Amino acid sequence: MVSLSWLLLTYKVPPEPAARRIALWRRLKGMGAVYLQNGVCLLPKTNDHIRRLKMIENDIADLSGDCVILETVALDQGQEEKVVSRFKDDRDEQYREFLGRCADFEKEIAKEIAINKFTYAELEEEDTDLKKLQGWLEKIRKLDFYGASLAGEAAERLRACEALLDSYAQRVFEAQDENR
Repeated sequence: MVSLSWLLLTYKVPPEPAARRIALWRRLKGMGAVYLQNGVCLLPKTNDHIRRLKMIENDIADLSGDCVILETVALDQGQEEKVVSRFKDDRDEQYREFLGRCADFEKEIAKEIAINKFTYAELEEEDTDLKKLQGWLEKIRKLDFYGASLAGEAAERLRACEALLDSYAQRVFEAQDENR
């Protein structure tokens, strides 16, 4: 078995201003980094991650902080599985939140159907919400480096939301034709 290779970033930045420290944390989480503890995170080794961590290294220096970027591998298969599991758990947490938003989307459409609200304005609003869901799932997928368990369910749920919106759109078109 080929060992997976990771980039390990350790950093220390001044506690104030907190907003800059939080912005740094958000950037790293936005790349899909897994934190092993405060100021210590891992990312899969890719050219993109190397480039982005080098840019973050520069930003940390601008904050009067210090960091080290290392390439690392797990000591053994058990340790590697622990790390991969952390990445998968982080993505599954995001997929769960996404699934909750899909449920909200489905409830909203059901509410509009229940009150017979078949307007173009409402359809446009729901279409905007669906586009947000599509974009969000795409962002999560880009950070799902190791195939989290809820990826398939999230993709299916998005397809169901798309079908639901298509069905709702059909009813809007029919309602608008009747009003002419």
